Amino acid sequence: MRRGAHCCLAGALAFALSSCGGGGGSSGGGGGTPVPTATPTPTPTSGGRLFVDPLQRSLTVGDVQRVIAQAVGEAQSRGLPATIAVVDRVGNVLGVFAMTGSPANTRISRRTIAGRAAAGEEVGLQGVEVPTAAAAIAKAVTGAYLSSSGNAFSTRTASQIVQEHFPPAPTTVGLESGPLFGVQFSQLPCSDLSTRMIDGMIGPQRSPLGLAADPGGFPLYKDGVVVGGIGVAGDGDYGFDPDTLDLDRDAEEFAALAGTQGFTPPREIEADRIPVDGTSLRFRDAAADELGPLQGSFGAVNGPAGALVAVFGYNDGTIRAGTAYGTAASGIRRSTSAEFTSEDAYVLVDSAGTPRFPIRAGTDAASVANPLTVAEVRAVLEEAFAVLGRSRAQIRRPLDSRMQASISMVDTHGAILGVVRSPDGPIFGTDVSLQKARTAAFFSNRVAAAQMQAAGGAVAGYVQRIRSFLGDSNALTGTFAFADRSGGNLSRPYFPDGEVGDVAGPLSVERPGQFSPFMTGLQTDLILPNLVEHLGFVISGGASADTPRGCTQLPDAPGGGKRIGNGIQIFPGSVPIYRGDELVGGIGVSGDGIDQDDMVSFLGLHNAGQRVGGIGNARVDIRADRIVVSVNGRNVRLRYVNCPFAPFLDDPRQNVCEGL
Repeated sequence: MRRGAHCCLAGALAFALSSCGGGGGSSGGGGGTPVPTATPTPTPTSGGRLFVDPLQRSLTVGDVQRVIAQAVGEAQSRGLPATIAVVDRVGNVLGVFAMTGSPANTRISRRTIAGRAAAGEEVGLQGVEVPTAAAAIAKAVTGAYLSSSGNAFSTRTASQIVQEHFPPAPTTVGLESGPLFGVQFSQLPCSDLSTRMIDGMIGPQRSPLGLAADPGGFPLYKDGVVVGGIGVAGDGDYGFDPDTLDLDRDAEEFAALAGTQGFTPPREIEADRIPVDGTSLRFRDAAADELGPLQGSFGAVNGPAGALVAVFGYNDGTIRAGTAYGTAASGIRRSTSAEFTSEDAYVLVDSAGTPRFPIRAGTDAASVANPLTVAEVRAVLEEAFAVLGRSRAQIRRPLDSRMQASISMVDTHGAILGVVRSPDGPIFGTDVSLQKARTAAFFSNRVAAAQMQAAGGAVAGYVQRIRSFLGDSNALTGTFAFADRSGGNLSRPYFPDGEVGDVAGPLSVERPGQFSPFMTGLQTDLILPNLVEHLGFVISGGASADTPRGCTQLPDAPGGGKRIGNGIQIFPGSVPIYRGDELVGGIGVSGDGIDQDDMVSFLGLHNAGQRVGGIGNARVDIRADRIVVSVNGRNVRLRYVNCPFAPFLDDPRQNVCEGL
């Protein structure tokens, strides 16, 4: 089933590559001043605010030139002809430099749980050739999007948190999957939230390949705030690190690290200073003291070592200055009192500074008796934001910093009813929070099965798989409420999660051995045609049509639009919204620890229901944690949400979600 989809993708790209000779590229950035020490903000700031706005800093043209030159110099010293991309914090591609001899195309890894997929046996994106510039851009976007003033994450960090065991290593077999399992399929080129180069220098911009797990991508900082990212690709392999117990000598990572010099994050916020479930994350295997002498002159490498290249749909072959996050020009700014009541809230805006997703009522009157009202949407977003502002962060430093994240809300058609962010939430969480909200609303919807069957192909086959797995011929018809944690349970290559065996979740690959970060199951199959279209567009220089705004081949909702227009997400942080027994929408949260994300969505919705009446969480008896699956003679219960034990900075209460 999925092999056919893979063959279509590989065939389409192979044709485009052979016809056009590969893609182009776009540049990078950096500049340097000493960074201050970060400080926690558990106490309200002056004026009643809970958060401090990040400093408005950006990469200059000179910064980008310096970053590229440093990376090129290190790549030269290691004999690695590479392509270097630099982006700003909201994903604008500021420049792409292709060294002489850098491969035009890069192959996505064939590595799977079972070892290595043989030619013709690949599924999903495994073994597909993509433009090297696209890989470099995806790495740069990942470094920028996963980071903030409280955490600095790299593509090596991303690799660690998306695999079937956490941490990934030969000795960790049997442990649960990574906490952000599936996040690599976000920021997709088909996302209807992400912006495109044609929209101007505003973000969050899309990524040609989603987020990357291949080492060689880092964030860039100025004055302690993230201002962008650098990505380096040149070894012909776009993969991931399956063993975090060893130290790799990755030339791409060394080159990227050289590019960050003068633009490094504060040491105390690098990923290896941040533990998750008792495991320290990984930031880099490369060490700065192993770098060669830095090449600081762009003029010395531009021409003799390579040249700036254009990447269609991302950069025109020139170096551009970045935009300062937090300004209207970046596409994300502080809200006004008329837009959102909290002075700490940030919203997404267009090139004119107008909110892209203002709070509005549900659009789904054709499907529900009483759609969400403006007052109800506002209440849910406000109450969720209030929970966020009280919560202790999981992935930020220093300890006892406030949680920072994005919150999205949708109706049953997947229409966006509002998006709000805290000031310094990682950018990736914006698109992901919307994915989560839509995923909860979709899988809890009575039309989910019919929609998937109408899509045909690989997607349709998952309906029967989940019905057989659950022993429920009515599965995906609205009889149960699915949070993202519930659907995530069913999307793991091992069921129960992490327990090695021969049973895969019904929304994952058909056999556990087929799994890799480049094939997660339904999540991947839903957007494969969109990736085909987009990569063909990039490779052909626009001769082929770009993928539409709105992912998946599912039928449009009544009135138009895709119910899951930026793809689905399969790690926790969302719940569906009900009015009595009727589904009316979904809320998703992303940007910090997954238990925090769960709590903000679940508790925020509960508090909103107490405030306005009429709406709330699903009844206890229809939540997905009432579903019990028989696996090899054992009964395994799905999960719904999991809230942190003692989450608040201003309140010693424990088990704050218990009994709700």
